[in-house]
Amino acid sequence: LPLVKMYYQNVSCGDKFQITKIKSLTFQVIVVPFLSRPALPALLLPSGLHLFSSNAICRSVDYSPFCLVIYECQCQVGMNVEAHNPIEAVSVADVVLWAALYPVLSDSSLAYMKIKPQICLFPISLPHEGKRNLLVTSALPYVNNVPHLGNIIGCVLSADVFSRYGRLRGWNLLFVCGTDEYGTATENKAREEGLTPQQICDKYHAIHSSIYKWFQIDFDFFGRTTTEKQTEIAQDIFWRIHKHGFLIEDTVEQLRCEKCQRFLADRFVEGICPHCSYPEARGDQCDKCGRLINAVELREPQCKVCRQTPVVRSSKHLFLDLPKLEPQLEQWLEKSTSTGDWTANAKQITRSWLRDGLKPRCITRDLRWGTPVPHPDFKEKVFYVWFDAPIGYLSITANYTDKWEKWWKNPHQVELYNFMAKDNVPFHSVVFPCSLLGAQDNYTLVSHLIATEYLNYEDTKFSKSRGVGVFGDMAKDTGIPSDVWRFYLLYVRPEGQDSAFSWADMALKNNSELLNNLGNFINRAGMFVTKFFEGCVPAMELQQEDKKLLALVGWELQQYIQLMDKVKIRDALRHILNISRHGNQYIQVNEPWKKIKGGDTERQRAGTVTGVSVNIACLLSVMLLPYMPTVSQTIRDQLNAPQSCVNTMLQGTGTFVCSLSAGHRIGTVSPLFQKLEVDQIEALKKRFGGQQRASSTQPAAVPAAAAEVATSNGVDPEKAKQLTQAVTEQVRLLASGNTRLSDQLCTQFF
Repeated sequence: LPLVKMYYQNVSCGDKFQITKIKSLTFQVIVVPFLSRPALPALLLPSGLHLFSSNAICRSVDYSPFCLVIYECQCQVGMNVEAHNPIEAVSVADVVLWAALYPVLSDSSLAYMKIKPQICLFPISLPHEGKRNLLVTSALPYVNNVPHLGNIIGCVLSADVFSRYGRLRGWNLLFVCGTDEYGTATENKAREEGLTPQQICDKYHAIHSSIYKWFQIDFDFFGRTTTEKQTEIAQDIFWRIHKHGFLIEDTVEQLRCEKCQRFLADRFVEGICPHCSYPEARGDQCDKCGRLINAVELREPQCKVCRQTPVVRSSKHLFLDLPKLEPQLEQWLEKSTSTGDWTANAKQITRSWLRDGLKPRCITRDLRWGTPVPHPDFKEKVFYVWFDAPIGYLSITANYTDKWEKWWKNPHQVELYNFMAKDNVPFHSVVFPCSLLGAQDNYTLVSHLIATEYLNYEDTKFSKSRGVGVFGDMAKDTGIPSDVWRFYLLYVRPEGQDSAFSWADMALKNNSELLNNLGNFINRAGMFVTKFFEGCVPAMELQQEDKKLLALVGWELQQYIQLMDKVKIRDALRHILNISRHGNQYIQVNEPWKKIKGGDTERQRAGTVTGVSVNIACLLSVMLLPYMPTVSQTIRDQLNAPQSCVNTMLQGTGTFVCSLSAGHRIGTVSPLFQKLEVDQIEALKKRFGGQQRASSTQPAAVPAAAAEVATSNGVDPEKAKQLTQAVTEQVRLLASGNTRLSDQLCTQFF
């Protein structure tokens, strides 16, 4: 395996070592693979062999362009340091093997090798004094399935648009997200697919990463909750809450399936909703009325695994004492909702919880797959996913930078934006803030809670569990560019009320708004420069009509900025389209293609109209960047626009300034969009709409995709290969009717 050996010189002593000169040499070494997670991913043993962990990948990299900092090291000049990129996954087998190897590896003779290099190959975003510092999160998507369009617009896409906009405004911003991997949903999916929960997490984390990458979601860091940092931070918060007296013990009645021989957690049971009589309510929440449910309240409950009727049994659990925390919560909410941008539905849902009176909330579950409860009296239990999952924001940030507390324990400098669908609101506005308030450790609490309503599919609901609607991987397979998907989802973003995805409407908006309005204006403006002025922006002599147009464009820009500042993403998009409509009308009235054939005065007028139009097109490219990043870049490439227009156009007051001066040479102009035909849309609707593809019909496709993404994200290729083989084998067994886990997999997990 290729490793990199680095020699450094000019070392300055102190708390850290500044490496000022790097020389890298790629070479081949013999390694001994093993599964555990040692102090170093690869150790040079006295025998001369390298003890190599499959949890790490060693890559040949030229580090010379970077300035490296090594922390917590005791180094000597001339010492060799090997560079590694560890990954986060760890299995039961890892722990067992590590326990066996630890006495050897902890020998004092190896102590000099226990060095943890902190190698940063990209700039870490941290809060800055005197700047507006924004921490943006989107609700962590469940790892147990492929996200549908409703999931994408409700969380990651909305957060991405705002994050891109924030950077255009010059704000200092960190955007983090990751997969929510613990809990009953993962256990259930593992049983369905005949895999271990860890394999399910690895498989679907890769799928989520691939989909978000295709949708151009520009995370600063996309992590996951099955990490050591998650356990460390969640357990620390737990002990702090316990120390300050905000936990209580109680014995509760739970549903137990005698056939499966276990207590049924929320999502392992369904029945009739006690509030609205919806027949397929889950054990924690009703999809129809949105009310939270205690599983024992369900009428005619059934175990989702075996479909048997469960019985009621008692179990001791820990509860977060919400009534005791309520005064602190109300005081914080009063300030946050009055000074921050909370959507109306977020305020209303939160008020309804407070109006009904808070009750103690159970934070433990009788499950195997979750963050272990560290209390000795509850060592067989794990944390409830809605206590544990929001802490994932912190642990994901901690996996991004060891200075994570500068973001998460800095409420005076940092504004926290949470993006989610409305069903996640009470967990982010009540339960999670109460957990952090109870910990009493100066945590950054949410300043702006942005919740969408629901996006429906045609005339019904998206349903991840029932496979209804268009899913992320399906969008990619349509051949329609991701920017067009982004545009339409943002055009129908459910701000204020539910909205619906419609294939016919998507085609209509593409053909009318993108092709005939926006694309038509930008293409005409560029083509006039190319055709009539040899590719150079002509001189402009503004008349009253031009000044009126520029004033109107400036007003639309101001409206756009005001709405985007308030996270009114859908409404702000309308002002982009308004500007291109104004531009089309301006061109149509002035007819530069006719005036260019006239005398000097008319030719000058044609030049002014063309110059004004192409500068408005440049402005549109910047305003479009948060919505359609690829199209935005294409426009700027065609116009050969300077980077300064991106860096300054929306900063400060956001005044429209012409960036393309007379004599500026543009690039090659070509159409931005293609028409979507009726028969094409009907074929896509029939092919992709209404049902998610079953994984068993394509046994090799998903594992291959998972392996590809895993490799690109820095996962050990050999481990990815083993995962691919394991998943393929389990899918094969499922296809043949064998729904049991293999003995080997059972041993690994159970």
